[in-house]
Amino acid sequence: MRIVVVGATGNVGSSLLERLSVDDRATSIVGVARRAPTVELPKVEWRAADVRRDDLVPLFEGADAVVSLSWLIQPSRRPDVLSSVNVDGTRRVLDATAEAGVPALVYGSSVGTYSAKVNDDPVDESWPAGGIPSCPYSRDKATVERMLDRFQDDHPQRVVRLRPALVFKRGAAAEITRYFIGSQTLARQLPRRLPIAPMPRGLVMQCVHSHDLALAYAEAIFSDASGAFNIAADPVIDAGAIEERYAVRTVGLPRAAVRAAMAAAWHARLQPTDPSWLDMAMQVPTMDCSRAHEQLGWRAEHDSTEALSELYRGIRAQVGLPTPSLRP
Repeated sequence: MRIVVVGATGNVGSSLLERLSVDDRATSIVGVARRAPTVELPKVEWRAADVRRDDLVPLFEGADAVVSLSWLIQPSRRPDVLSSVNVDGTRRVLDATAEAGVPALVYGSSVGTYSAKVNDDPVDESWPAGGIPSCPYSRDKATVERMLDRFQDDHPQRVVRLRPALVFKRGAAAEITRYFIGSQTLARQLPRRLPIAPMPRGLVMQCVHSHDLALAYAEAIFSDASGAFNIAADPVIDAGAIEERYAVRTVGLPRAAVRAAMAAAWHARLQPTDPSWLDMAMQVPTMDCSRAHEQLGWRAEHDSTEALSELYRGIRAQVGLPTPSLRP
């Protein structure tokens, strides 16, 4: 199979290309990114293209599958710039996939596409994908899901949507620092072991290692599966899980106080994460991943606390990878 990966140099894309490059089912791989790297991988050819303006059809012609991973997180103060890639750019990827006659489209969605939970019970893929209204990231994810609904109605392509939880790996630490912490100096000062773990009261989250998510993408590409799949590792991370895994005492902070502090720091340009990310974190549901287990045969090789620990160690060391997106 010939596979085109759009957004191939970030956290998920780099792991997917590593996975595909050693998979005998992939005969050739095209890695598309705005800034093509110098990294060499077996069977991978790089192409520089901007999803907002470049002609994508020639890149997609002859492909058996297109994987759409291109997404902007920053600049958080310019939602118009974010949507120019996240919504308009993705629309151009869909149009080019149809025009080039590519049989399969695999799209990188997110737990952030889901509407707010009503309790802590896990939800399957039928939960409404309406997003969290206050969060631009979540709104864009939900908008693209509606675009995919229309695309499926109008075109014969097999469409797969992976909806992962938070995605971590050690090599993405420098990128995640830039997106969500801002100061590399501050990140390097984090202690080896936290004396206490402050967290918003009631926070429940899921995560998955980037390499495990890459495996899910590979299975989605090479199978005949279609539709949406939740992707997350066990266990669900809450205060109890953190205390048990890390032998540390958690301190629950009032959500309103955390949000106010985030907003003040963001407006003062002390850190890059706008407070709507907290809204999303507190409201999205916990995902049931049974469908991915049963239909893709997918299982995480790293549990969620391993992925979180690996990221934390990477942030302390400001580890990156040799692509423009991930380079320290």
